[in-house]
Amino acid sequence: MEAKFPKRPFRTSGGAHVPHRKNTWEKPSVNMPPVARVTLPMLQHIGAPCTPTVKKGDHVYVGQVVGDSTAYVSAPIHASISGTVKDITTVMLTGGQYVDAVVIESDGKMEYDPELAAPPEVKTKEELFTAARNAGLVGLGGAGFPAHVKLNVPQDKQIDTLIVNAAECEPYVTSDHREALENGRNVLNGIYKIKEILDVKRVIIAVEDNKPDVIAKLTEIAEDPEKDPLDEVKVLALQSQYPQGAEKVLVKACTNRDVPQGKLPADVGCLVMNIASVSFLESYMRTGKPLTLKRVTIDGSAVVNPQNVIVPIGTPIAEVIAFCSGYKEEPEKIIMGGPMMGIAVTGDELPIIKQNNAILAFLPKDAEMMPTTACIRCGRCVSACPMKLMPTSLEKATEKKDLDKLRSLDILTCMECGCCSFSCPAGRRLVQAIRLGKSYLRKAGEKK
Repeated sequence: MEAKFPKRPFRTSGGAHVPHRKNTWEKPSVNMPPVARVTLPMLQHIGAPCTPTVKKGDHVYVGQVVGDSTAYVSAPIHASISGTVKDITTVMLTGGQYVDAVVIESDGKMEYDPELAAPPEVKTKEELFTAARNAGLVGLGGAGFPAHVKLNVPQDKQIDTLIVNAAECEPYVTSDHREALENGRNVLNGIYKIKEILDVKRVIIAVEDNKPDVIAKLTEIAEDPEKDPLDEVKVLALQSQYPQGAEKVLVKACTNRDVPQGKLPADVGCLVMNIASVSFLESYMRTGKPLTLKRVTIDGSAVVNPQNVIVPIGTPIAEVIAFCSGYKEEPEKIIMGGPMMGIAVTGDELPIIKQNNAILAFLPKDAEMMPTTACIRCGRCVSACPMKLMPTSLEKATEKKDLDKLRSLDILTCMECGCCSFSCPAGRRLVQAIRLGKSYLRKAGEKK
């Protein structure tokens, strides 16, 4: 496979022109003071949940491990405040699953774990893998995939391209935008370290072309002849179209390579990392402080003062909203994440977790959904699907609980981007139907 830099992005399939509404992109991030109490769910990533490593009454420091797992696809959970473990309880996550959670009451000191004094030495692939796991790093763009698993490239896979995802194509969300502007040099330092350790010959920083300030900032830093003498790190301006930030779409746009069904970007020589993940990994290698804070975009018509807020993980949504001057009036809908792929929650008592990149709260007039009518067979959902699926056929197969049909239609290839529902003039709840169809397949697999 060639590893030349593309002059322009390659054409991708489907997609939708969604309204951007980047209301907070010009607002510098604000640090929220630590709260009196945090709740840390033991599942903040794709994979196996952690088990609490502390008990009620224990004193904990910032950065101390409070949950871990022996499973490979998992990531440890660290205390985000210092204080006392008040309870080991159970919470329900947005997906409906119940998991253990560690509740910590602050002592007001925010003392870091004394064992975190020395940053790790990271010079080899194994040390990079270990550092990512010890840091508790997961995909900070919203996916939540444990970073150490992604960085532990199998020996039979040859990675020639690192793609840094700074597309941020979801409406409202600007947390990655602010990361690039506020910590651009940190991002590039992380890129150079990962590039050197993994011996990657090409790095493409992918940014949508509606972010000229990010493109200019990162291009200026990337073109450093001392750190990049061979000119192997470049910024690529992508077409401003959702979902450019989706992993498989990004690989296609940057390299013209298709990731086969059931395969990963590593199978076509690519490693994809979110810009905030790269930046944090660089910070961890420099300071030894694990993942305890998260930048979150707070926006939506119900919020008085939309902004990007850096909060301790485990902070209740309600307290973050209060920090942003509260609600204009009672919101009709609250979404964790962006409006396309985010999950609506029943209230604001849930805590901020690692992969949260936004909390959006909307007034009734903005939360109203289009009434559902009969499918008119226009084919817009098919044209919009980046994975070239047939959403209406998947919907029908789900209604009939036809598992063989769902498999033959490649339902598991769907990444639930929402382009089909967004494009449907009949207001069909296509993504919800596909999610339900996937759950039928999973349950069928469990019964075997």
